Amino acid sequence: MASPHYPEGTVRALLATDLVTDATRNALQARLDAPLYEPQYLDGATYELLRAVAARLFPQPDRPDNPIELAPAVDKRLLEGASDGWRYDALPPDREAYRMGLGGIRDSAETMFGQPFLSLNDEQKDQVLAAVQQGTAPGHVWQELPAVRFFEELLAELTENYYAHPLAQEEIGYVGMADVPGWHHIQLNQLDPREPEEVK
Repeated sequence: MASPHYPEGTVRALLATDLVTDATRNALQARLDAPLYEPQYLDGATYELLRAVAARLFPQPDRPDNPIELAPAVDKRLLEGASDGWRYDALPPDREAYRMGLGGIRDSAETMFGQPFLSLNDEQKDQVLAAVQQGTAPGHVWQELPAVRFFEELLAELTENYYAHPLAQEEIGYVGMADVPGWHHIQLNQLDPREPEEVK
């Protein structure tokens, strides 16, 4: 049974109103209308690996032809040398951590299944990622880079990128981008007039 969610089109309809500030509208519209992204920091093969990892951690069966792309924001951030605001002291700086960690996933796939990660079926990909998450993945990279910590960092960033997208916000019933009037009905199960009823 599907979880309750807002009707499809809620966010696009809301962005067309005067309930959203220009700055918020522009930011969210850019995410909705994002053009095809070409990697600028990661090499092509590593970028495709990151996309494949993201697709297993955030499968989107309801959007098979047009999924929310999570890898572009990571690539852009690494290009800029920006921080995502935190890191474990057991991990090297983000650029190095991603280089090593994605390389470690590549090596673990080859060791476990004798094939590149992208050639594995979904169950095999999940087994590789589960091994990284649990700190049991094979490969020399994980002797230097704590697999559990890298996985947590990767999952946290991909989660932030997913729920920063308006369509992901719509599917969980978030309309907090309507930031002009403020919020008055803040008790449990109270809706402001602009909030749609959830679809059950």
